[in-house]
Amino acid sequence: MENFRKLDNLLRTQASAPCGELPDVYLYAGWMAAIENVVAVVSDLCTGTSKVFCGNFAKTIGIENYSSENSIWEKKILSLMPELEREDKFISELRFFHFLRHHPKNKGNYYLMSKLRIADSKGALFDILHRMYYIFNGVSVRYAICLYGPLSIDFKGKTVIVNSVNGVVEELTSMSVSGILSSRERQVLALIDSGLKSADIALRLNISKHTVSRHRQGILCKLQVRNSIEACRLARSMKII
Repeated sequence: MENFRKLDNLLRTQASAPCGELPDVYLYAGWMAAIENVVAVVSDLCTGTSKVFCGNFAKTIGIENYSSENSIWEKKILSLMPELEREDKFISELRFFHFLRHHPKNKGNYYLMSKLRIADSKGALFDILHRMYYIFNGVSVRYAICLYGPLSIDFKGKTVIVNSVNGVVEELTSMSVSGILSSRERQVLALIDSGLKSADIALRLNISKHTVSRHRQGILCKLQVRNSIEACRLARSMKII
């Protein structure tokens, strides 16, 4: 739940840009559901709601009458996943979100592709293919589109980032996310994680206590967390420290 809250907060704060309507997003999702028979979810980060378009695959997981959510999260689909699977999904999406922050000029070129375990209409778990796209309104995310369907293609690893322009596929678990924090911030956070106080960190790194405090604030801001305990947990889950 902790990683879910972080991701939810990050996405909701994206709606700072003016909320212009992009009706073609819904048209696209409806056609994808009809053509590929997938379940397509469009989450509107400005209104905090989602529309669901059900292709025939929806019958396999027993949600053929699913049409909307008063939330940016497709709760009915998430409820079909084991708890650890949901947690892995949120961590992957957190890492993807931070990856895009470091590609400001071409962030729209990338999407996330994952293998997820989900229960069918009889309760049996099986693998499905999940694809997630962000639609940007300037620098902010306006919509998230998720497609759920059969695992029609396989790939190395559990989650990959795909560059839709050149076709390059990179395994999320093997890529570096250390660039989210500077090398000094990673040092400071690792020492915080080891239990050292600011004064001890300042002595260890030969910097002032004020500089340590500044790094602490920078870490919390970049990771979008409330305190150092959450920062350490998130950084460990993302393998930053």
